[in-house]
Amino acid sequence: MRMKVLSIIIICAAGSVAPCAQNKNERGIGMKNNELTVAEGAVIVGKGTERPSTGEYLENKDIRKAYFASGCFWGTEYYIMKADGVDATNVGFMGGHVEYPAYKQVCTGQTGHLECTEVLYDASKTSYENLVKLFFETHDFTQTNGQGPDIGPQYLSSIFYGNEVEKKTAEKYIATLEAKGYKVATKLQPASTFWKAEDYHQQYYEHKGTKPYCHSYTKIF
Repeated sequence: MRMKVLSIIIICAAGSVAPCAQNKNERGIGMKNNELTVAEGAVIVGKGTERPSTGEYLENKDIRKAYFASGCFWGTEYYIMKADGVDATNVGFMGGHVEYPAYKQVCTGQTGHLECTEVLYDASKTSYENLVKLFFETHDFTQTNGQGPDIGPQYLSSIFYGNEVEKKTAEKYIATLEAKGYKVATKLQPASTFWKAEDYHQQYYEHKGTKPYCHSYTKIF
């Protein structure tokens, strides 16, 4: 039985969304004084959507999930969704302390979430290792304050690992990059609840027919 959850009212405009290369104000992001005001002891609940329903994939033992954050999730998803062996992707939020977060909430930088891409991949056709390499090759993992022109804690680089094997794989490639002389800013964090973002964010560039400005592919490995 599902319980109806009351939420604080944070309403996103129904209009179009500007490309991720634009700055925070141009993307229509921000709240009064850039702060959320919450009464002491209150539970913060956003207006976002629920976790994606992916039960149909779980019947296939070869389908695995992976979670990557590399700045604006539109760009992260753009490259990963095209990779061989990737069956589906969703964009959303992970790592914060607010339940059912809305996009505008996360964009204040105060919910603790990172913009994140959920990847469902076929382990018989590709590997977690291949996805980790693609993750590093499609964003600036040395940037410490965001990604490209998108500045803020929600745009930081992070791999959310689901088990020790994934963690060790990520550590292996961070060590490889450091051996090449890179100063890696990517954080490793255990995966937590994934909150799917609003529908208009899903496969954003695919629907617009454009390419991301804050992500690009650079061969490294």
